[in-house]
Amino acid sequence: MNIGFDAKRAFHNGTGLGHYSRTLVRSLADYFPEHEYYLFNPKASSSFSLIGPHLQEVQPAGIFNRLFPSAWRSSRVKKDLRRLKIDLYHGLSHEIPVGIRSTGIKTVVTIHDLIHERFPEQYGFFDVKTYRRKFRYACDQADRVIAISGQTKRDIMHFYHTPEEKIRVCYQSCNPSFGTRLSGEEKAAVKKEFGLPDEYFLYVGSLIGRKNLLNICKALFLLRHDLNIPLVVIGDGEQYKLQVMDYLRQNGLEKKVIFLSATEKAKQSAAFRRASVFPAIYQSAIAMIYPSFFEGFGIPVLEALWSQLPVITSNSSCMPETGGPGSYYVDPASADEIATGMKTIYEDKAFAAQMRATGLEHAKQFTPQKSAAAVMEVYKECW
Repeated sequence: MNIGFDAKRAFHNGTGLGHYSRTLVRSLADYFPEHEYYLFNPKASSSFSLIGPHLQEVQPAGIFNRLFPSAWRSSRVKKDLRRLKIDLYHGLSHEIPVGIRSTGIKTVVTIHDLIHERFPEQYGFFDVKTYRRKFRYACDQADRVIAISGQTKRDIMHFYHTPEEKIRVCYQSCNPSFGTRLSGEEKAAVKKEFGLPDEYFLYVGSLIGRKNLLNICKALFLLRHDLNIPLVVIGDGEQYKLQVMDYLRQNGLEKKVIFLSATEKAKQSAAFRRASVFPAIYQSAIAMIYPSFFEGFGIPVLEALWSQLPVITSNSSCMPETGGPGSYYVDPASADEIATGMKTIYEDKAFAAQMRATGLEHAKQFTPQKSAAAVMEVYKECW
C-alpha cells in the first residue's frame, strides 16, 4: 500500500502535533515495512527530518505551488497523490484536502481535540470559524476518523454528530527516548548545560489559560514556608504568560519559577528545540505537574510516565485515561490540592516510588508498536 500523510507538522511543529506525527510515521515505517510512506511537506524544513527506508518526502513542484504552499496542501496536492498512486491519505492533524473524495483515494483523519468548540473564548473569532469548518469537513468526508482518546471521540460525536461506527480510538505513544534510563552523568551534564537546580518540579506545555500554570504558581505560594523547591517551565506564551509573571512579582516568587524556554541557552540549543534533551530534564525532576482544565490526550503526562517521573494531573477530561492508576489526581481549580500533591510526593519517598512503578506499567499500554498497529488496523478497514 502507498500511504500518504499531511506532514506539515511532522516537519515544522515542535510541540504535541509534531511529536505525534513524527513518532507515528517512524513507527509505521519500522513495524510495517511492507508499505511505502509518502510525506507531503509544503515547504523545506531545517527543524526536523524524517529519513529512513520506506519514507519519502514530497514537496510542491511548480512555481504556483511553491509560491502558495497552503493552497497545495489544502487542495492542489491531489494531483501529486494521483501521480504517486497513493492508496490511502492520512491527515495527521485535523485536515484532509478539499475534494479528495473525488479521487477515489481512501482517507483517514486524526482529531486530537475539539478545544476550540469547548473553549471558543480562548481563540479569535475567525480562528474558531476556520477550525470548525476544517475539522467538520474532515470528519464528514474521511472514511475513518481517529480520535486520540475516548474524550475526543465523545466530543466528535457531540459537536459534529459523526457516527460512532466511523470513529476509532487509537491512543498515541511518545518518543521512545523517554523510556531510556539515563546515567547520573548524562543527567548532570544536561542540568549543568541549562543551569538547572539540583531539585525542581516540572511543567511542560503552552502557556495558555487552559493549561493552568497560574494555579501551579498559587500552589507554590501556599508551599512557600514548607518547600523551597523551584518550578521549571518548558513552553512559552504571550498574554497568559504575562499574567503569570505578574502574579509571581506580586507575591515574591520570581526566583521560584524558571522559564527555561525563554533562556538564551535554550533558544540557541538545537537539542532543546528538537526536545532531545527533554528525557534528561524529565528524569532529573521531582514530579511533572500538569493540572490542565482540558486536554485531548496530554502527551507530557505520558512522557513523564515513561520517564518514571511522578505525575500530578487533573481528575477531568482525558487525563485519567492518559495518567492511569499511578498518577496523583487533583481538581485543577484547587491550588490547595495541587500543593498537597507536591508536598506529598516530595516528602513521602515510598509513595513516590510506587507512583513511578505503577505509572511505568500503565505507560507500557502506549508503546510506538501498539500505536502503529492500531492505526494500521484502521488503514486496513479502509483499503
